[in-house]
Parts: sequence; C-alpha cells; structure tokens
Amino acid sequence: MTIQTIAIDEIHRNKRQPREFFEPVALQELADSIKRFGLMQPIEVRRDSDAGGFEIVAGERRWRAHQIAEISQIKCIITADDLTEMERFKRSVAENINRADMTPMEEARAFRRILDEQEGAEAKDVAKEFGKSSQYVMLRLALLDLTEEVQQHVNSGAIGTQAAVQIAALTPGNQRAVMAKWAKGAFAGDNELVHFAYALKQQQGQVVAMLIEDMSPEERAERQRERTKTRSSIDRIEQVMGLLEELAKADPMKLALALEGEAGKRLDQMDRVADAVAKARFNMRQAKAHAEAREIARLNPDAEHQSLAAPAKPKPPAGPQAPAEPAAQAEPAAPRPKTPAKRAAAKPQVPAQRKAPAKPKAPAKRAASVTA
Repeated sequence: MTIQTIAIDEIHRNKRQPREFFEPVALQELADSIKRFGLMQPIEVRRDSDAGGFEIVAGERRWRAHQIAEISQIKCIITADDLTEMERFKRSVAENINRADMTPMEEARAFRRILDEQEGAEAKDVAKEFGKSSQYVMLRLALLDLTEEVQQHVNSGAIGTQAAVQIAALTPGNQRAVMAKWAKGAFAGDNELVHFAYALKQQQGQVVAMLIEDMSPEERAERQRERTKTRSSIDRIEQVMGLLEELAKADPMKLALALEGEAGKRLDQMDRVADAVAKARFNMRQAKAHAEAREIARLNPDAEHQSLAAPAKPKPPAGPQAPAEPAAQAEPAAPRPKTPAKRAAAKPQVPAQRKAPAKPKAPAKRAASVTA
C-alpha cells in the first residue's frame, strides 16, 4: 500500500460507481472542514491504464469536497489493481450502503446492476453480501418502477421509502396524479401518503362504481339503507362524547370513591373503548383515502400496472394503549426480481410504434358492490 499526494486533475471518478447524488450542504460542510483541519483519511485510487491517471476506488465525496475547497492536491492510497470491475463496484457499494451516504434509489440501481451482470446472482445472495434482508433488497428494487419525478423526491428525502414503495405500485399516470396532490400539500406526512397510495392501488383498473341512474330500484334502496345505517352509527358515537367529557372533568379522588374499588376494572374498560376508537379512526382514515383516490382512479384509467411492488395493507393499531393517530408501518410484500432477459422483454429500449388503444367494451352490467 502506497500513500501519495496526487493532483486533483489527475484523478477521475469511477463512472459506474453506485453513488450519483451528493447532498450539496453536507458536501460544503465537508469542504469547510477539510480547509480548516485537513483531510483526516486519504481516498483510495487505482492506476487507470485505459483512461490514464487514477480512478477513485473509495472516497469520491472527499475528492469532490477538495474541488469545492479549491485544494489542488489530495492524499491518496494507491491500491494494486487486482480486482474485477464487479468486485470494485461491490466494494464501493459496501463502503456506502451502511451509512447515510447512499439514497434508496442508488441502492436500488446498485442491486439491479449486480443482479443483471453477475451470473446466477439472486436477491438473497445480494442481501447476504451486504448484510441486508432479502425483503430489504426486494423493496429497493420495487423503487425502480417510480417515475423520474418521484425518484427525485425520494433522493432528496422529501418522500420516505415506505411511501415510495406504495407509489411504485401505481401506473405512471396515477403516480403523476398523486404527486400533483402531494405538491399542493394534501398530505400531512408520509403516513397519509402511504394510506392514499395504497387505496389508489386497490382502485386502479377496477370498474367504476355504478351510477345511481344505472341501478335497479332494489339496488338503489339497498344502497340507501347502507348509507343510513352507517351514518346513524357514526352519529351515535358523537353522543358518547358528552359522557367522556363529563368523566374527564371529574375529580379523581371523588371518582375513586364513587367506583368503590372498581377503578382498575373500569380503567380496563376504558382501555378497550380507546382501542376500539383508535381502530375505528384508522378505518375512517382508510375510507377517506379511498374516497379521494376514487376520483383520481376515475380520471386516470391508464391500464392495470404490472409493478414490481405488491403492497400489503397497512396494519391498524393494536393494544389498549394505541396512539390517537396510528401510523401504517407495514411494508409491501417482496416482489420477485426479473431476470435480465425478462426485464429486457418487459421494458424494450426502442418500443415499436404504438397502436391506438382499442375502445374497451362496456360491461353488460357493472358491479353494484362498490358503494359511493
């Protein structure tokens, strides 16, 4: 191993290294630190017999920071070039993947490259090599179905990975519709975005709910009964608020005397009520997401999307101490990776001239099971 000071302009990046996005603020902070304290750890390079000079093996971020700091030379460890290109690539991935340096999209592309170019490689092998679970690798691969717009927001951290996986299961048209809604501030956070994207995935490609004028008298009556029953049930819940408010204002000492040794039992009773309220509220959040998603699904009927992602329904809260606003923590089930041959067939680089889509036939009788 040789340590040498090399001119910055004699060094070039590995064009096929996994990292593509470097956070500008963090890069400037590193440049400022190097200007003040110097480089703590040399970068690693190899002699490049093809392009000339030296190619970075590890430490591109430090090299970029030197350029920002306008430092003309950098300390380097010159390594013997006895690795294959894939081995060098994997080494670069390993250097970054367990730190905050790689974005989810960069990980996804790195995993895909290994699967495509390494003979016999499977997701479980990639997962083991980098200390990840197979599901982790598969969920990253699912992100490759995101549109460029969504990928940029994932790279910047504006949209979390869990929400991104759910969005990846949508058609490109529906992804654009979700992003338009997101850009208007329609979602309080990633949790609401997860709920909405999942609801839209369930609805895309389904038959639109039957219009009232298309229903038979019996179907119309059944729908009205269902609406009346549901709304009446929710209205009755509102009546309980007065009782709860009265209980909340009671003096605890007087309450203990009034319950005469049943305080613990009654607390368990309240916990069961709180648990039921949390689950009901979760379901209502899902219903709200479905109601909003239905309009987008109606406006974007652009074919059922064969996505890598197979989303799982977000799990409702469990236990008597469920939070008031339960977050959907479940991630979608792992998709099956495509082989290079299948991937090429599924996404040809030069598509043939598209034919005008055939006008879909109207169904003889649309389903009446979907309520408005």
